[in-house]
Amino acid sequence: METKEKNRPFNSITLPNYEFNIKSPEFQRKGEAFTIWFLEGILEKNPDYIDCLMYLGNAYTANGLYEKGLLADQKLSRLKPNDPIVHYNLACSYALVNNIDAAFDALEKAISSGYKDVYHLERDKDLLPLREDVRYKKLVEKIKKY
Repeated sequence: METKEKNRPFNSITLPNYEFNIKSPEFQRKGEAFTIWFLEGILEKNPDYIDCLMYLGNAYTANGLYEKGLLADQKLSRLKPNDPIVHYNLACSYALVNNIDAAFDALEKAISSGYKDVYHLERDKDLLPLREDVRYKKLVEKIKKY
């Protein structure tokens, strides 16, 4: 048996317009500051949440918090020891804090794990401190051979 309810056309639902006024200082943050605070909160409860760590590491680096970005990338390298992108990002973090030898070690690990994007590697500004070193030129040549 069919009822009138089934024959009635679907109308959009109008939701009430609520304005939230949260006074807590954490919620007054904007943009990347809020993103960093939010991701740090997630990691407090889930410290090995890989995707969250990756986003947080990128947010730290984008905001010039290189030491914190390095810590996130070091943790990621322990959680994903064979991931070439993780080791590439770790190399970038080491370069940004001027730990050149560690940057080369991480970049070597990235390449041996399968990193092959020479186009990106040669243009990545994070790796500028490595470019004049003979080891850098050897690594670029190594990738080009693959």
